[in-house]
Amino acid sequence: MRKVVGVRFKPAGKIYDFLCGAFVLEPGDAVIVESEQGLGFAIVANAPIPEAERASKGPLKKVFRMATKADFAQREANARLEDEAHAYCLDCIERLGLQMNLFAVESAFDAAKLTFFFTAEGRVDFRQLVKDLVKRFRIRIEMRQVGIRNQAKMLGGIGRCGREVCCTSFLENFEPVSIRMAKEQGLSLNPTKISGLCGRLMCCLTYENSTYVELKKKLPKCGRFVETEKGRAKVLRQNVLAERVVVRFEDGSEAEIAAGTITGRRPGTGGT
Repeated sequence: MRKVVGVRFKPAGKIYDFLCGAFVLEPGDAVIVESEQGLGFAIVANAPIPEAERASKGPLKKVFRMATKADFAQREANARLEDEAHAYCLDCIERLGLQMNLFAVESAFDAAKLTFFFTAEGRVDFRQLVKDLVKRFRIRIEMRQVGIRNQAKMLGGIGRCGREVCCTSFLENFEPVSIRMAKEQGLSLNPTKISGLCGRLMCCLTYENSTYVELKKKLPKCGRFVETEKGRAKVLRQNVLAERVVVRFEDGSEAEIAAGTITGRRPGTGGT
């Protein structure tokens, strides 16, 4: 029975499936796999499963072999090459006056290719830069312009919660985030308080959004008039997670009551 194992090329990167072959693999094992770019160094992320249980049915490449000490040494040599290429490229960018922000360099496992990642406001004419890099390193050069969220994912950092940013630690893909999600959760709409290191809305706004949407369906909306055990009242605020609302009675007094104690809703002026 053929088995499939999931591996990652980067700590929080996408998981790719490969055929195990005759290897007995466990999460955390370092392996060399056959990829479209040639041989690659990867870490086993998911334990092997029968191929029949695999969700997608596309063609699979194989795990080539277990990683050896020589492979780890090659990885360290690649890291030194990346550092050298990064420093040299920064010098070239300054000399050529290019409006671009270089933030990372990645080497292919066999050191036959260098990929330079950068952000920029618009298109950049980097033809002369590529010529200079090829002349210096004598290998294939690729310039890749990415978005600001991808830059944050690759560089990492500490979020306002005090933990490593989600996109670096475990998020594989970016989900759409909107300001409406912050409104649904009653959060401050101050951009400085709901934006991440990348300057975009924080990815964590999506985590509990569906829960808030479902819970709010059970609560009367702010501004609506409702019938309670103590009489008619107007809804002022919602405590979504506790499933309670703050209401003002006709005599001017206010109270927080459970949504389940509301006996009816009456039409009246107010928001939606």
